[in-house]
Amino acid sequence: MKQTLRLLFFILIAAKAFSQNSLAANKLIYLDSMWVPCSEDNYKYTRLVEGYYSDKKSYVYKDYYKSGKLKFIATTLDKDIMINEGQAVSYYENGNKKYTVNYVKTRKSGREFSWYENGDIKSEIDYIEDKKGKIEGKINNFWNPEKERIVADGNGYYSVKTENNEEAGKVKDGQPDGTWTGKDFKRKSSFIEIYENGKLISGITTDSLNIKHTYSTKYLQPSPKNGMDSFYSYVGKSMRIPAEARKVSGKIYMTFVVDEEGNLIDPTILKGVGYGIDENAVQLIKEAKKWNPGKNRGIPVRALYKLPITIITK
Repeated sequence: MKQTLRLLFFILIAAKAFSQNSLAANKLIYLDSMWVPCSEDNYKYTRLVEGYYSDKKSYVYKDYYKSGKLKFIATTLDKDIMINEGQAVSYYENGNKKYTVNYVKTRKSGREFSWYENGDIKSEIDYIEDKKGKIEGKINNFWNPEKERIVADGNGYYSVKTENNEEAGKVKDGQPDGTWTGKDFKRKSSFIEIYENGKLISGITTDSLNIKHTYSTKYLQPSPKNGMDSFYSYVGKSMRIPAEARKVSGKIYMTFVVDEEGNLIDPTILKGVGYGIDENAVQLIKEAKKWNPGKNRGIPVRALYKLPITIITK
């Protein structure tokens, strides 16, 4: 009997030690509202990368609300740069599924299923790569909160309203068609867009001051005023490589925010090469000239930008 108890005690101790070692192999990251790593003092989400300190081909990571409830789970091909690959699931804070979708190197692929917060089915959207390699999202089916299927097999009238915005318009063969209208409650703006077979022909946003902004592209990424080649030339000429790092090669992955006026702020290193080179890259971003700000339906917005910098020394 005593021998059995000793064996059981040994198993419990071993299991506890294994659990502690597994937990220690994970990495907890604090993230702000723009999903940028931050301190514990001002975080909005946390991310747990499982097996971070081991060398693997892929890593499972989980994002959590500040309440500790699971928000998102996916697999990434890089433990520092989230390159989603395979099935991913997003959750509401109440625990219900928000959507499920498959990724191929960060791009959605195949059919995405989404639900309302109460668990009712919301939509089925197909993500397909076109001839130019661009991913298109086609609305296959959509149900309103009253459980009515208002888009069926790619055709119907789409109408959705959230706490932040609303939009509505005709859907033909899975894509917007004709006149679409909507509102952004946070910015107190409204828009009218004209589509032809899924292609945006023109759009006009009226902001909170009743000023009209025209556009032909719904979302514009921030960009250097003289082009990306010119910006990389600035980085290459200004980057200082310490003598002790003359044989160091690698790639720096960093993010920064481009604000509404085009200022580059809050540079953050996601994955660096060390030897003081990372700090130099941060300083270069702080000293860089203004960019063209990103735009959402014609209005300048604060946007997160991800920048890779390749370091090649001889």
